[in-house]
Amino acid sequence: MSCACLAQPAIPARPEMIAPTPAAILQFLLDGARAGTAGTLITLTGITGASSRGIGTQMAVLEDGRHLGSFSGGCIEGAVIAEAQDALAAGRARTVRFGSGSPYIDIRLPCGGGIDLTFCPRPDPGTLADMLDRLARREPAQLRIDGDVIRDYVPPLRLIALGHGEDLVALTRLARAFGIDVLAFAPSGDIHAHGADGIAPLATPTSLPALTSDPWTAFVFLFHDADWEEALLPQALALPGFYHGAVGSARTHRARITSLRSANVPAERIERLRGSIGLIPATRDPATLALSILGELVQDYQACAAAPQWNLAVNTPESR
Repeated sequence: MSCACLAQPAIPARPEMIAPTPAAILQFLLDGARAGTAGTLITLTGITGASSRGIGTQMAVLEDGRHLGSFSGGCIEGAVIAEAQDALAAGRARTVRFGSGSPYIDIRLPCGGGIDLTFCPRPDPGTLADMLDRLARREPAQLRIDGDVIRDYVPPLRLIALGHGEDLVALTRLARAFGIDVLAFAPSGDIHAHGADGIAPLATPTSLPALTSDPWTAFVFLFHDADWEEALLPQALALPGFYHGAVGSARTHRARITSLRSANVPAERIERLRGSIGLIPATRDPATLALSILGELVQDYQACAAAPQWNLAVNTPESR
């Protein structure tokens, strides 16, 4: 198996991305197809033992060797690229084992495990475009080959954050650096939260800005007084989202719950509200608080995204 394709440069992730996203990998293939360069979509579909990547991880390889994504720290990518090009030439989908149990005895994973990779050559550009359009509209999509589900796609995590001062600024900056779509709001007189961070002003404590949300949206309240929560928090709890949370001590949260009950907020909505939010207990400084909250948001988003409930097919030469 030739690895001469390693001389081809990888397509870099966009500067604002820490690493390629699932949508970026689909877009990479679509851009290649539109430019007349066919490609192969590779999906991790099985694991034996340990693996540095999870089920559903993907990589895209174009026929000229350019690629995006990875399945390891670099120990098998050359072989994957060569296999992807071979699948493209053959014009049929295939599943290949790498690592433990693989026919390629000279290619081993450092963790000692084995992974199954499904190679899908020439995914239909029209379907790729439809999937990307769905995700842009914040609708889920699903990849199928011959009727088998290969991967579920859900819209990316969106954060709606409301609050005061440096806590709000820190969370906004960190979440955006991670690649999250953030809508942040602070009272119009809050000089700490305005400026170049794209935090919009809240003109009144009685009504939320016009917002749309969905099951992949998180709401975080970072106010340190009850005045701005009293009317805004019940409105946020009425909107769909996988996460509704507010900072504060256990005592503050008990008072918050009492206030919501007094305002006749339905019990099922109150139960969704989290207090003492974040993965790191009793966090005091803005940067660590932001990291603590962001970790919890990403953890819960991944759990939410894991529930399969979508249906969209990708056509391959084998399934046509």
